[in-house]
Amino acid sequence: MNKKNDQPEPPPPSKNPLENLPLVRIQKELWEVKTRGLQTFRVVKAKDTEPLFWQILLIPDHPPYDQGAFRVQIEFPFEYPFKPPIFTFMTKIYHPNIDEKGQVCIPYIKPENWRPSTRIEQIIEVLLAMLHQPDLDRPLRTDVADQYQKDRKKFNRNADDYTKRHAEERPEPEPEPKKKKRKKKAE
Repeated sequence: MNKKNDQPEPPPPSKNPLENLPLVRIQKELWEVKTRGLQTFRVVKAKDTEPLFWQILLIPDHPPYDQGAFRVQIEFPFEYPFKPPIFTFMTKIYHPNIDEKGQVCIPYIKPENWRPSTRIEQIIEVLLAMLHQPDLDRPLRTDVADQYQKDRKKFNRNADDYTKRHAEERPEPEPEPKKKKRKKKAE
């Protein structure tokens, strides 16, 4: 116990380097995602003190979701990358594959389909593609899936209205990373 505030002291660093591999992998993926400069999503919360929890903003570029941004929480299990992360929409969205609690139906992140070589950026790209093209074979909201199939105009109006009411404001585009200029050799 720490005598100053009666809090337990953190455990000492592991002597087994394999125990730290999940954190190394998560930190590497975070760095890769942040340095890509992609305009369709942003990491808005990922702390060194809580590396197993990220929050991202999805910024779709196709209607009916292109008028807002959607906050998604990614929770990594301790066994990552051998077990899949959990993706949860924190922002309400009108979509056949996302339920009212924010749970997402993506086959790639089901335990039976998960591959340790899968990268978070790949799943985010699949999530964005699913927003644009719902998987109607695996709906979590059958009423919304039926509407999408039978009356696309009404679905688009409802999704657009939901986006306007619930989505976050879209952030400004990030500037392109500057390329280093090469110095000319003196002749």
